[in-house]
Amino acid sequence: MRDPGGHDSPLIPLYFKGMSGKSLTLTLPIALAKEFETLHQDLLVELLQRGLQEVKIDRALDLYIHGGLSFGAAAERAGVSQSELSRRAYARGMEPSFSATTLAEELG
Repeated sequence: MRDPGGHDSPLIPLYFKGMSGKSLTLTLPIALAKEFETLHQDLLVELLQRGLQEVKIDRALDLYIHGGLSFGAAAERAGVSQSELSRRAYARGMEPSFSATTLAEELG
């Protein structure tokens, strides 16, 4: 397996415990596991939550771009409001596409 820097890296397990909820054991590249070992568990949980949210948004936007989902369905899948997904899409350089028909409907 390759580490985030693209180098071959052996994997070591990392075990989260001590807080209420379900325990989780992950096998990570050594360099990443060493970084995680120095962080407080609350920070690790926040990191995982934020990372998961970002991945869900990225995947939902990708499905939307490729026609797999409507914008509303993409927002629902990502677990955010349409306005939040719109802000995230714009931040990634996406702009809404309007057909002549849609534009005429919007302008009345």
